[in-house]
Amino acid sequence: MLKKIGVILVTLTLVFGFSSLGFSADKGNARKGKYTFRKSCRSCHNDAGSAVSISPDSKTQAQWTRQFKSSKYEKLACKDEWVKISEKDRLDIFTYLHKYAFDSPTPAKCK
Repeated sequence: MLKKIGVILVTLTLVFGFSSLGFSADKGNARKGKYTFRKSCRSCHNDAGSAVSISPDSKTQAQWTRQFKSSKYEKLACKDEWVKISEKDRLDIFTYLHKYAFDSPTPAKCK
């Protein structure tokens, strides 16, 4: 009986462990996104840059989600720069901007 309970517990632990990996696989890394945003986007998107100044709190989470829909970036003036950024890096940038959006639980505090 004790052995059976042990096997069930181990099985449940493995099932929940592997299922959590599947849920986190499609999420970006906000820390990497912040770095990539600063490296790739911030040179133009600042107060003295050639494009509109943006930061995570420039938009709400819903607005960032709409902006990062797959074909939306093709309409941006900087679309040539976007195609140079990998899909993973775009996901990281989105995660950073979305996580610290204007209406998020932890909005960006500094520009």
